[in-house]
Amino acid sequence: MDEVTFKSDTVLSDVHLLLPNSSHLMKRLNGVGQPVFISKFRILQNCDEKDSSVGSPIHEHEREGADVSDVPRDEDGDLDVVRRPRNGTCHRDAVCPVILSQSATTLSDQDEDSEEGDGTSDIIRIEHTMATPLEDVGKQIWRGAFLLADFILSQVNLFKGATVLELGAGTGLTSIVTAMAAKTVYCTDVGVDLLSMCQRNVNLNKQHFEPQESEIRVRQLDWLADDFCTDPDSEFCWTEAEIADLHDNTAFVIAADVCYDDDLTDGLFRTLYRITSNLRCPSITYLSLEKRLNFTLRHMDVSCEAYDHFRHCLDQLEQMTDGKNTFTVEAVKSSFPQFFQYERVEQLELWKVTAERL
Repeated sequence: MDEVTFKSDTVLSDVHLLLPNSSHLMKRLNGVGQPVFISKFRILQNCDEKDSSVGSPIHEHEREGADVSDVPRDEDGDLDVVRRPRNGTCHRDAVCPVILSQSATTLSDQDEDSEEGDGTSDIIRIEHTMATPLEDVGKQIWRGAFLLADFILSQVNLFKGATVLELGAGTGLTSIVTAMAAKTVYCTDVGVDLLSMCQRNVNLNKQHFEPQESEIRVRQLDWLADDFCTDPDSEFCWTEAEIADLHDNTAFVIAADVCYDDDLTDGLFRTLYRITSNLRCPSITYLSLEKRLNFTLRHMDVSCEAYDHFRHCLDQLEQMTDGKNTFTVEAVKSSFPQFFQYERVEQLELWKVTAERL
């Protein structure tokens, strides 16, 4: 594969867009023939290490101690950027993904351990794809997942020992972070290919949550379906015991950057209402998302229809009067520490929904 082909419906997360080229190593092809990459994200123990003006995660090969005063600038103080020659001659080597393996089989645990080596206590390894069609965006990593992960790491005592349900978990990054504090995390999404990738990421990062005897259970949960998948022939089905445990013990529901399609947003809120209404105890839901502005011909202006529909659904949930439940909605200020290296733009938002029985 010499070049990545972008179709009209292809989307690429800013997290991957700003990754250094040397991290674009393709590990394998997944079940539907998409290239799978692996990236390592460091959890910053000292939050002062971050530089939110840089949108890429910290990688092992990145320079340390770079002096910004050495950056060349013009006479006005602007950055002096070297441009590509207009005649088309460029001496830079073309950077293409390197295929390490096309086998669909997973690496052995021994290979994974030897590949990682020491210093894994602050590194999260995530397999993901890049530049996917809109229907496969769950296979990428989005800034909303980092924002929610930051919040959870800043509120470890709040989640300690809890049972947590993640909706639309995607690659599983937020579930992995949550399991560092929570006792049980139900990591849910839909699609065998995506869930298999998520399960693999859980296996790659067991060192972060197994020492405290936490567990992550990857399960299928389709927002457009009416109930849990209990078909024993399905690889990621629910058992009756798990469904009972979910209803009896879940205290938190989380979801990161899952509101980009109106139909799916409607399905999310229907699922959220159905599940929280059946929980034995009051619950708190945290929803993170990025408000994405787009120019539309219909409005002939910049708008954010997906975000507007999300806010509409939030308002409907808060105003709901079913005689059984009450929902309280409030925005959470993004003033908590940043534990991952990404650009925390002002369009990133975190919302808290408290569900209680009347």
